[in-house]
Amino acid sequence: MARNEVYKDADYISLPVANGVLSGAPVVVGNLVGVAQTNEGDLVTNEEGYASVALTGAFRLPSTIAFASIGLPVYITSAGVLNATATGNRFFGYTLSTKAGGAGTVIVKIVQSSPGLGA
Repeated sequence: MARNEVYKDADYISLPVANGVLSGAPVVVGNLVGVAQTNEGDLVTNEEGYASVALTGAFRLPSTIAFASIGLPVYITSAGVLNATATGNRFFGYTLSTKAGGAGTVIVKIVQSSPGLGA
């Protein structure tokens, strides 16, 4: 085994997030996208400004826009809001459910992408 390995899979790691991020919120950290697993600052190490973030998986996430079919691309704004607009936003993943317009949730599979996609 390599002695320089830091994380076995790196699917859930501590990352710096915006102040007040709550568990279950979609987040963007640099070119990484994910879902906060802990509230910001609530880690065992009590790291202010950090949260445990899932970088893989599928999550039911809040959205106010409609997604008419499964497999549509989902983007995230720098403020952590999901939408269907690539321009100025970061690619987040693909829908695994449909959703009508208005308040509600959509299931999204997180997909890490190359820098520049949707940026």
